[in-house]
Amino acid sequence: MTTSKKYARITTKTLSEMKENGEKIAMLTAYDFTLAGIVDQAGVDIILVGDSASNVMAGHETTLPITLDQMIYHASSVVRAVKRALVVVDLPFGTYQADSKEALRSAIRIMKESGAHAVKLEGGKEIKDSIARILQAGIPVMGHLGLTPQSIYKFGTYTVRAQKKAEAEQLRADAKMLETLGCFGIVLEKIPATLAGQVAQEIKVPIIGIGAGAEVDGQVLVLHDMLGMDQTFSPRFLRRYLNLNEQITTAVVNYTQDVKQKRFPNAKEKY
Repeated sequence: MTTSKKYARITTKTLSEMKENGEKIAMLTAYDFTLAGIVDQAGVDIILVGDSASNVMAGHETTLPITLDQMIYHASSVVRAVKRALVVVDLPFGTYQADSKEALRSAIRIMKESGAHAVKLEGGKEIKDSIARILQAGIPVMGHLGLTPQSIYKFGTYTVRAQKKAEAEQLRADAKMLETLGCFGIVLEKIPATLAGQVAQEIKVPIIGIGAGAEVDGQVLVLHDMLGMDQTFSPRFLRRYLNLNEQITTAVVNYTQDVKQKRFPNAKEKY
């Protein structure tokens, strides 16, 4: 039977308890003070300061261009707003893949300069040394397997990953390795739901899915996507809870017309 417990503050220990109790974990992205405060007050458990900021905040085609300094800026803005959620920050492309010492330096900068609670890295056995060194320094790490957007040019497509047996087996092995190293959770992105459910059963740490079905321990979406701000991105896994694109457009059109027609400001709106 699923039980739900009130947590004043979400920690890595909290997330482990939630998995043990069968309580699903809600995770969303945020990149600025105002929206992070709203998301936190609404009760989301984890806020991811994702390198997806490269797309939704800066307009880049991929996540690759965003820098460590930019990630720290976004993370700092989010941390100042958050009172309850666990704040996890993506290490951006190029800050951890080549050298485990550089990976640790990057993670330390994020923790010290932003005040975040954990970092997230994409990949499995190929970045084992980087993850191990960061964990040895006492910094919590969340893993990320399946579709890893920082490797999009390697994949050549955003299609579902781990559909073939060899890749599925490697993903399971990588997930077990991440657990053994000490990662407190793992994001599985765009993989078959059956495989994701199996991994969630085999691994003791929480498994957070995005396009990975319902049999995992929690879900994550990009905030701007689930609020319907971008109407061009429509993967199967995305559920839009609002149509802010339409609502914001209507509001701006009405404001513009009121200004031009001299309806704003009115007598009550001036000093």
